Amino acid sequence: MADPSYPSMEPPAIGDGTATQVADGIFWLRMPMDGKIEAINLWALADGDGWTIVDTGLRTTETAAAWRRAFSSTLAGRPVRRIIVTHLHPDHSGMAGWLTQKQPARLWMTRLEYMTLRVLASYTGQEAPEEAIRFYKAVGWDEDALDHYRARFGDFGKALYPLPDNFHALEDRQRLSIGGREWIVVVGKGHSPEHALLHCPEAKLLISGDQVLPEISSNVSVQPLEPEADPLSDWLDTLKAIRGRVPDDVLVLPAHGKPFHGLHARIDALVDGHETGLERLLALLTTPKRAIDVFPALFKRQIDKHVLGLATGESLAHLACLRSRKLAMEETDDAGIRWWRASE
Repeated sequence: MADPSYPSMEPPAIGDGTATQVADGIFWLRMPMDGKIEAINLWALADGDGWTIVDTGLRTTETAAAWRRAFSSTLAGRPVRRIIVTHLHPDHSGMAGWLTQKQPARLWMTRLEYMTLRVLASYTGQEAPEEAIRFYKAVGWDEDALDHYRARFGDFGKALYPLPDNFHALEDRQRLSIGGREWIVVVGKGHSPEHALLHCPEAKLLISGDQVLPEISSNVSVQPLEPEADPLSDWLDTLKAIRGRVPDDVLVLPAHGKPFHGLHARIDALVDGHETGLERLLALLTTPKRAIDVFPALFKRQIDKHVLGLATGESLAHLACLRSRKLAMEETDDAGIRWWRASE
């Protein structure tokens, strides 16, 4: 299976407000991240006398300073009139509120992303709910892990500025006019509730957000907010739908990594990778397992407290997918622990 191919273009510097032009009127900026991934890609689309911005970066003083530099350099003093946030995660939404204060811009998101983001932001300053504690006890977390979760609960909202109190809803298959070109909204699910991708057939471009990345697979997790969800089935179905709706000749503009060609082969590789993981997981379920017991089937790295939440959510997503396919079942013991095993 072919690897993605990368056009010859110099990535913009991280956080200095400069940009690389990837197509006529389309500019690539990078803002700093605070973890293993070094940067998030943002996209500035020339739009009449102003700009449409896709994604915003984390709420940090460094990102704010980078945006100020971008206003005078890349954006050349022209106003931002529309901010499209592909999905709710703070590296995408964190500066949206700040930008709407600094620019004559309105926020555009899918409805479920906006509403869910407001719910998650409202947890800031609150204690972890008992339902969430029971959720993580049931998967096998010990008291140290639960204490770490309690201490970190509410951090999500600290990574974003307060959202504007109104927004413009994006919907699947909606057509937007940006810079005289038509862009089509493609809604994806699994990584987040209603992730918006943007496809421009005329320019042969796809802004893919986190739904399709060139080198890593997006995290797909079950969370305490919706404990019986099956996001992996949603994500796999979405990838297959994107493959059918978006031609293979697009240049993919992802949220992380470099722009690339080879959308269909990358989707095939992502689907195949998860199907292989599901096969390994099912082989492990010949005897009952908790979610924390199945990490070796899905992850090559050692799982520590810093990534335990992501790994647990991803394991539960794979287990829920097997349950939906009637290949696995779960039982809860008298202590409230959930045990998973292959169906008979």
